[in-house]
Amino acid sequence: MSSPGDRPVISYAYGMAEKKKPKKKSLPHTRAIQRDRSKRANSMPPDEEMVAWMKEVVHPAVYAQLDSYYAMGLRARILTLPVMVAFILGMLWQQLGSVREAVRVLREEGMLWVTAGEAVSAQAVLERMSTLPAVLFYRILLDCLPQLQERAHQRQRPLPPAIAWARAHFTQVWAFDGSVLDGLLRKCGLLAEAEGLLLAGKIGTMLDVVTQMPAHIWYEEHSQAHDQSFWPWIMSVVSAGCLLLLDAGLLNFERFDQLTHQGVGFVTRPKSNTQMKEVAVLSKTAQIHDTIVILGSGQNQCRHQMRLVKVLFRGKWYRYLTNVLDPERLPAACVVALYDQRWRIEDAFNVVKRLLGLAYFYTGSVNGIQMQVWATWLLYALLVDLTDAVADALNRPFKDISLEMVFRGLYHFAQARHKGKADDPIEYFARKAKALSLIKQKRKRKHLSLIQQMDLTIPKIA
Repeated sequence: MSSPGDRPVISYAYGMAEKKKPKKKSLPHTRAIQRDRSKRANSMPPDEEMVAWMKEVVHPAVYAQLDSYYAMGLRARILTLPVMVAFILGMLWQQLGSVREAVRVLREEGMLWVTAGEAVSAQAVLERMSTLPAVLFYRILLDCLPQLQERAHQRQRPLPPAIAWARAHFTQVWAFDGSVLDGLLRKCGLLAEAEGLLLAGKIGTMLDVVTQMPAHIWYEEHSQAHDQSFWPWIMSVVSAGCLLLLDAGLLNFERFDQLTHQGVGFVTRPKSNTQMKEVAVLSKTAQIHDTIVILGSGQNQCRHQMRLVKVLFRGKWYRYLTNVLDPERLPAACVVALYDQRWRIEDAFNVVKRLLGLAYFYTGSVNGIQMQVWATWLLYALLVDLTDAVADALNRPFKDISLEMVFRGLYHFAQARHKGKADDPIEYFARKAKALSLIKQKRKRKHLSLIQQMDLTIPKIA
């Protein structure tokens, strides 16, 4: 296991149409993104106000790593750590098509807090991305997250009822999942001779569902690694009072016992073949069964009792597992609703990979990939902070505000500021929320969560 510090058709014959079986394509969407990115025109750089906002958060964390930078024997050269952080963040923000194009922008226009005129080459930047330790970017990300988390906790925008309940009864509410990074292009270097599909690795992310901020992120360079391989990292960051929202792929009796012993709660779903024995009934209605069970059998069973919540919907029982046995602390309706909140991490992956471009890699080196991973998650956290501030100004839940439209709305803010019609992005977005489509439209969706369809009551906080 790797760690941040270690590295990361129809044919025609005889006048008749014959259908051929289409070839199975691998990651066609990724290739479409790669082609589109390389062909599109450059987008506008961030406005000066947004650069100052980013600099306020990022600069202290960057300069806090300079001692480590010099301790690693890295020279004071043109492509220093502050320059590389500005370069990669700016390249991601503007979604430039290549390192070569980004270098042109750096030389002609400057990038974020780096002024124009730096005499650098694309080759030098690619070399720097391969050799500058990516762990420095990782530490910068970790240094920035607490400040952004604190900002989020100070805001007063409404929370979904289940999250508000969990926030009052647990120290943290985190959702974890893993996601495979997309394929790498083989245009040059060692990748050109590689056979088969070459993926860029896998990331495991712990998301704070209260603030929507990433709490912890890990990179595994082996893309085929199972989510179970992230358990040691998960166990290293959880503490008593925390509540984890886990996918069924992380079902692990030994780890469940460890979490229970440490006072860490979790909510997950059992697999269809998970063996369990009912030992007590907490409550039963025609719609919800809340029972105490023992997972497994014989030598392969949990030492601690678990709680099984079953919900009947349209003739099918949906099952949820938790080690929080007290229904006063975690009501059955909250168990169902909180598991639905686990989907927020899938939303985060979608934003990071599709909107912010982590489906497109600028380099094939593991070090460069890790550098881009940490920089993209930092950009995501900054964008969440901005979106959360807009939600607070509008007194709307975070989920009501489109993070994508806020990102795209930055262009309109820059134009308004240039014309003297705006100077504060939060005030501008709150005033132009409808015109910029920042508030998500309520649509009749075919696939709603159980908590939405069944109208289960979440208790109010006393």
